[in-house]
Amino acid sequence: MLTMLTTMPIAIFMLTLLANFSGVLGLPSLPPVPSRIKDEIAGYKSVANDIINLSVYGKAQNQSYLRLAEFVDTFGSRIAGSQNLENAIDYMLKAMEADGLENVHGESVMVPHWVRGNESCTMLEPRQYKVAIMGLGSSVGTPPQGIKAEALVVHSFDELHSRASEAKGKIIIYDQGYVNYGVSVAYRDLGADEAAKVGGVAALIRSVASFSIHSPHTGWQDYKDNTTKVPTACIAVEDAEMFSRMAARGTKIVLKLKMEAKNLPDAKSRNTVAEIRGREHPEQVVLVSGHLDSWDVGQGAMDDGGGAFISWQALSLIHRLGLRPRRTLRAVLWTAEEEGLVGSNQYYQRHKSNISNYDLVMESDIGTFTPTGIMFTGSSNAKSIMTEVLSLLKPINASQLLDHAEGGDVSFWISAGVPGGSLANQNEKYFWFHHSDGDTMSVQDPHAMDLCSAVWAVTAFVVADMEDMLPRH
Repeated sequence: MLTMLTTMPIAIFMLTLLANFSGVLGLPSLPPVPSRIKDEIAGYKSVANDIINLSVYGKAQNQSYLRLAEFVDTFGSRIAGSQNLENAIDYMLKAMEADGLENVHGESVMVPHWVRGNESCTMLEPRQYKVAIMGLGSSVGTPPQGIKAEALVVHSFDELHSRASEAKGKIIIYDQGYVNYGVSVAYRDLGADEAAKVGGVAALIRSVASFSIHSPHTGWQDYKDNTTKVPTACIAVEDAEMFSRMAARGTKIVLKLKMEAKNLPDAKSRNTVAEIRGREHPEQVVLVSGHLDSWDVGQGAMDDGGGAFISWQALSLIHRLGLRPRRTLRAVLWTAEEEGLVGSNQYYQRHKSNISNYDLVMESDIGTFTPTGIMFTGSSNAKSIMTEVLSLLKPINASQLLDHAEGGDVSFWISAGVPGGSLANQNEKYFWFHHSDGDTMSVQDPHAMDLCSAVWAVTAFVVADMEDMLPRH
């Protein structure tokens, strides 16, 4: 999941929205659905049940989980610019074609190529101690000999600037605490830049995580053009809190930071595309998606292997049942999401001339835990219709329509007026594992993935097969 400050609402507020919205009953009243459309949607009950039964109880049970497990065990992490990501994309193209999907292809994208290299941080005073760190994406490295400096511990940008006279030549440590992801991620995104403004020589940021077992969490960060680029990394919550206690006692902290991080020239990658071609309006599209790239730690199973694989599975289920909707169902597995929605932005630029033919765009990038429904952005009339569509998911308790889809990679389409959806799920533990070595297959649950696949498939198929596209007004 992308977490740049500039796109923060796209992927971050989804988590808080799950707590703040209780479904369509908590929203302003919606216009009634015309009886013709209501009856049409009700007519999909049998098909919806067929999809649910195949995914959750039938021959496709556990399939998305097992496919994902084989994938991440084979390739592991898949950072943009790496040959490993390209090998993984080759694998997916072959697998989706072998699954019987249509028009399987890769669409070229130029992506950033950041390499972590070796990295370490050692506390030299008041004692020898190895600090748990993870360099942040796009960070520069230190000189080969590293940076040895006293540390200044602060808890906010305001405190940093109020103590600017103390900051020159020091390694700035941010122990900003955890409010929620949308607030706390600003320190990871902008911590290095703010440190450089006051003469800091490096920035170490408390990992943006709601829970920690001494596990640093990486992510993207931003440099401004008019400030010096200083090395930056996240540190484990426990270490940040230790440094705060030491500083509060007046203890001098001296650190030595070594980072080999470097930014290489942009590299060629691909968005991965597969379809079930529409039988009546093949030019019209319902899009489901997740991103195939990940950070270079863990396995990228949760972020966002799960989202990518339920998008494949949605088409797989529909194909297996011999269904062909009126409109084209398209799965896109994005590349270089973590570096700033790079693949999805280039896809949008390439295809936006056909924006009037995009019926619904959906992305799953906030976990594939037990689903509760769909988060949706669209007109009031479209919300009313989607409420009826989601009612088909009552058998698996996933019928809530929540307001405000903020789906990262599909945000370009949503901002331009295309109805958009995101997977709502019970993801309270998402940030325990996010962008860390803990993002492995052990986070995933096969039954939850079956349910998520059913939600994705039922929603996509019914919208793609209805007589009319979702209204934009």
